[in-house]
Amino acid sequence: MSTPALAGLATRDAIRAALTGDSQLMGQISGVLDWAPEDQPYPYIHLGDSFETPSNAHDRYGSEVLQTLHVWSKYRGFAQGLAIADRVRQVLDHTPLTIVGHRWTWTRFVSMQTLTDPEPPGDLRHLPMTFRIGSEQPPA
Repeated sequence: MSTPALAGLATRDAIRAALTGDSQLMGQISGVLDWAPEDQPYPYIHLGDSFETPSNAHDRYGSEVLQTLHVWSKYRGFAQGLAIADRVRQVLDHTPLTIVGHRWTWTRFVSMQTLTDPEPPGDLRHLPMTFRIGSEQPPA
């Protein structure tokens, strides 16, 4: 077997491609970003932290990536953020991803939380969402 390749970056790229490829979601947000400049228009999705663990089998390498996405909104209340989160779940949960160098095996929605950013002026709504993605490295 060849040396295992980390799936984290390729999984992030696959998630971003799936989200930006959905016209309904893109009609709701200004972008899906790895980093957001201060003047980024709201609402948007930020690709947050990734946590990768091996999920190997006897004859192959595998990975599980726990990926956090952050929905940011300035809407007064959570309706806008929840509508975006709902669409994100529809786009990703149980949906195949194209993960370069890996074979997608599953995607599962894990959690979502609604938060009000306490920093002044306190008008930001933040909805962190977490997904778990399984993949395998194809045999060499």
